[in-house]
Amino acid sequence: MRNNSLTAADHPNGGFMDIKSTTPLSGLFRTSPFKPVQEHMRVIFSCICCLPPLLDALYREDKEQLSEFADEIKKFESEADYIKQQFRLKMPNTLLLPVDRKDLLSLISDQDRLADLTEDIAKILLYRDMKVPDPLKDTLDELLEGTMEISVAAKDMIERLDELLQVGFRGREQVQVESMIAGVRRSEHNIDGILHRIRKRLFSCEKDMDPVDVVFWYQLIHLIGAISDQAENIGDRLLLFLSK
Repeated sequence: MRNNSLTAADHPNGGFMDIKSTTPLSGLFRTSPFKPVQEHMRVIFSCICCLPPLLDALYREDKEQLSEFADEIKKFESEADYIKQQFRLKMPNTLLLPVDRKDLLSLISDQDRLADLTEDIAKILLYRDMKVPDPLKDTLDELLEGTMEISVAAKDMIERLDELLQVGFRGREQVQVESMIAGVRRSEHNIDGILHRIRKRLFSCEKDMDPVDVVFWYQLIHLIGAISDQAENIGDRLLLFLSK
């Protein structure tokens, strides 16, 4: 992985080990229905932030470090699952919500999908001995950088939910969040272009690769690209909140 690739340290709250919360979900609900969603997203973001060092270990063919970061991803994915399950179990039916209860549950499921995709990437790299083909390296760096940027944007949108709640989902905060959603859509469109280029490069070097490796590389590229698709879905979910 080149030095210009993003790492967790380049992002706010990007450290791998500083996300753990000791606040009970019941207490979070008393302050805001969005607090558990934000807590969940912070864990999800920590999970995604393990991707750059995971792929860096792949570049360096360091199987020990690759395994360590795969374990970190699994840990964060499990923590996110626990928060999601507790959210569903402890969300009071009688709670007066500023948004539809069903939409709030769908939002946390959308977020959880980000961790699932990240774990799927880690599993492939953990169980399959793979090397990065030279023709893919530059574009793979570009794809990873775009993926991290759109993940930061998705997290930032979720962090703004409390401010939106305070102003009744109207006014300047609404305009700012709508602008962030539009930015996520533009980023997703740009990532689509990167995905097209990296698939073309993979196609051009297929004949020099193990056929099974080729299949797994197409799958990896798809999974990394799916993270940006899911970030856009989260933006669309928030736009639904603003439109009601």
